[in-house]
Amino acid sequence: MSDTRSASLADSQTLLCAGFDGVRFVDASWHLDRDRDARAEYDAEHLPNAVFFDIDAVSDRASALPHMLPSPDVFAEAAGALGLTEGDDVVVYDTVGLFSAPRAWWTFRTMGAKRVRVLDGGLPAWRAAGGPLEAGDPASRASRFAATMAPDAVVGRDELEAALGRVVLLDARPSARFRGEAPEPRPGLRSGHAPGAVSLPVSEVVRDGRLLPEAELRTVVSNLGAKGGAPVVTTCGSGVTAAILTLALATLGVPSRLYDGSWAEWGAPGGGPVETGAQRPGPASR
Repeated sequence: MSDTRSASLADSQTLLCAGFDGVRFVDASWHLDRDRDARAEYDAEHLPNAVFFDIDAVSDRASALPHMLPSPDVFAEAAGALGLTEGDDVVVYDTVGLFSAPRAWWTFRTMGAKRVRVLDGGLPAWRAAGGPLEAGDPASRASRFAATMAPDAVVGRDELEAALGRVVLLDARPSARFRGEAPEPRPGLRSGHAPGAVSLPVSEVVRDGRLLPEAELRTVVSNLGAKGGAPVVTTCGSGVTAAILTLALATLGVPSRLYDGSWAEWGAPGGGPVETGAQRPGPASR
């Protein structure tokens, strides 16, 4: 595993062999399926001394859009209440394998965390490796998280619309939703994609709850033209799975920005321009 990949991902077996006393585990599970209760699942079973990070609660509550990035002050208060500091060795995971944890990873990094990684394979991989599990809510002392927002991590709708045709816009939604052939799970949204966007469903970068091996991932990214040159922006339905693409790119050393409003904002009535059907070649692949 390369240094870049190691800086973004953590491996269960490696953590167990090396010891994880200094690691702060964060369960950032979130489910679009509201029949699943991520907090209840955490209470029943979680990694040693893990704290629960609620993606919906730690957000911009003034926004009508789902789980938008909070202000540094709001994030600092929430992270500090969990006993976390910006200098901790944070490993974020989820119960699916690799789904919502990258969103928390991106949020922590955007807010100034010095060392934060995603547990590749999440809780299923930890369990398969024989890692210990606990129940209940561990006691934690409040800390001070000095949050400093990285402005180059996120892009807004107006900025993105002005940059269309000059960026590689990678869309993590399933391809049928991208083409406008399947409805959006959130009511009231239009179908399709932003002009010039490139479809890259998360299923093409994740296998069995883990990121693809680096060589395969590099091939996927290179074929899309997202390896240098034009700036890269990731998007999805509401900014959660876009972070999986952001994580994948980061493991290869490819910088990108995340469109936080994603389709929940762009696809709303009065949002950005929309196309349907197959994608057209992006600026890096013409």
